[in-house]
Amino acid sequence: MSDYRAPTPDSVPGAATVGTERVQAMAKSGEAVLIDVYPAPPRPAMLPPDAVWMPKTRGTIPGAVWLPNVGYGVLADDMDRYFRDSLERLTQGDRGRPIVFFCEPECWMSWNAALRAVRYGYGAVQYYPEGAGGWAAAGLPLEPVRPESNRPESNRPEPDESP
Repeated sequence: MSDYRAPTPDSVPGAATVGTERVQAMAKSGEAVLIDVYPAPPRPAMLPPDAVWMPKTRGTIPGAVWLPNVGYGVLADDMDRYFRDSLERLTQGDRGRPIVFFCEPECWMSWNAALRAVRYGYGAVQYYPEGAGGWAAAGLPLEPVRPESNRPESNRPEPDESP
């Protein structure tokens, strides 16, 4: 459940797999919603509540929205609601609008999020397995991004949850 950095299948059932050139074209045209699902670093547990904490900046594909933690194998109810509500808002209720999910190479977060969106009824789900790392390796720029607001703080499954 938490070991999300591992080799993934080449495709997601019900979704199209896209490469860097196609994502670049969709980003340029604005036809798709680009969603980075890389997990957000949790606030260190030992950090005093009044201590300032500055998480590392995330570099992502220009124009992408960062919805962290929505790609774990199991989502807590509040995280599932956040993901559904965010997709509804970002697509403006158009379940046929192309959505590109990505993370990093060999990252289950994007695979899981894409499959989840297909199961939610979105019909133009795109899976970009190369992710932000593949984008950067192609010589394309990344931009800093902050997580979307109104997200639950965590989504780590409870230890007794099964896969």
